[in-house]
Amino acid sequence: MKAHKMAELALLTALALIIFVVELQLPDLIPIPGVKLGLANIITVYAVYRYKAGEVVLIVTARIILAALFASRIMALLYSAAGAAMCLTGMLLIKKIIPYKYIWLSSVVGAVLHNTGQTIAAIAVLRSLAVIPYYPVLIISGCIAGSFTGICAQLLIKRKLPHSSN
Repeated sequence: MKAHKMAELALLTALALIIFVVELQLPDLIPIPGVKLGLANIITVYAVYRYKAGEVVLIVTARIILAALFASRIMALLYSAAGAAMCLTGMLLIKKIIPYKYIWLSSVVGAVLHNTGQTIAAIAVLRSLAVIPYYPVLIISGCIAGSFTGICAQLLIKRKLPHSSN
């Protein structure tokens, strides 16, 4: 990997991490575990549409590991990894059919998949279906947050690609 590309990926990782740390300082919107804005995902959605799959995986993996360390939430690493794996898989696949002007929709799908992955991880870790009642709320909040982060990423891409026909 060339130094310029590595520097770009490192900057995106740092930016996502900064956004994550700032978001940690915000009060919870609603007192339900797992519900958050997920503003760092603006960078993820942007990266999905601007970089190769392997490069996006590097950004997200580094962000998840560093975020767990910075927030002292090592157990959250498992939930984040499960959510990110489903989210990235879905978004990388859907990217092939969703054009640039509908990136926000890809983000919504990613948010729903992320919440699904986290819920599956919680069921596996807790060995209980007690988290299932939270799932509909997570899906609704994921659609709202995913729309917002997707629109933000779409605006970033539009600024980065002013001559794009998509």
